[in-house]
Amino acid sequence: MTSQIRWGFTLGLLWALTMVHVPAAQAETARYNVDLDHSTVEFRVAHVVVSKTSGRFMDYSGFIEMDPEAGTVKTIETEIKTASVNTNHQKRDAHLRGPDFFNVEKYPTMIYKLKSYRKTGDDYTAVGDLTLLGVTKEVTLVGRFNGVAKDPWGNVRAGFTAEGKLNRKDFGMTWNKTLDSGGLVVGDEVYIKLDIECIKAK
Repeated sequence: MTSQIRWGFTLGLLWALTMVHVPAAQAETARYNVDLDHSTVEFRVAHVVVSKTSGRFMDYSGFIEMDPEAGTVKTIETEIKTASVNTNHQKRDAHLRGPDFFNVEKYPTMIYKLKSYRKTGDDYTAVGDLTLLGVTKEVTLVGRFNGVAKDPWGNVRAGFTAEGKLNRKDFGMTWNKTLDSGGLVVGDEVYIKLDIECIKAK
């Protein structure tokens, strides 16, 4: 089953106030590395039907090879350290790191690699492979890219935001418990929100 992740790319207001646009003459196919200090990888999942629990991953890396002037993308690769999952609850995080969920000792990373994409207006539809718990599934990412900017220290940056969902059972993450009311403790659909900022490699 193909998972759908809605991507929308934007720069924050703070950067808009402090950055200047990069001249078109500088545009070229180049590598942009994820800036961990200015990025977040968050998720939400239903808890006992009536609410959602939120968390994030604290350790990850990745890069995009693209030509921002032409609006073309060559490569997207991301690696997330599963042990870095953080829901601000020590006991729950320990459970998530265990074999019922991310099984971090056996599967320390999840990886996404772009296979192909198409551009429709301002939106991009990217198809890639996501590998989680040793299972690789094709994942479609749909998003928007708002260009690049130069920060006050001379770094060329690109900012992205993303949101969407995937089904954890597609990757074999099946643990659950049934409530007295008939519902489940943990939902199958995981909602994702990403705020990613990248720096052009020098």
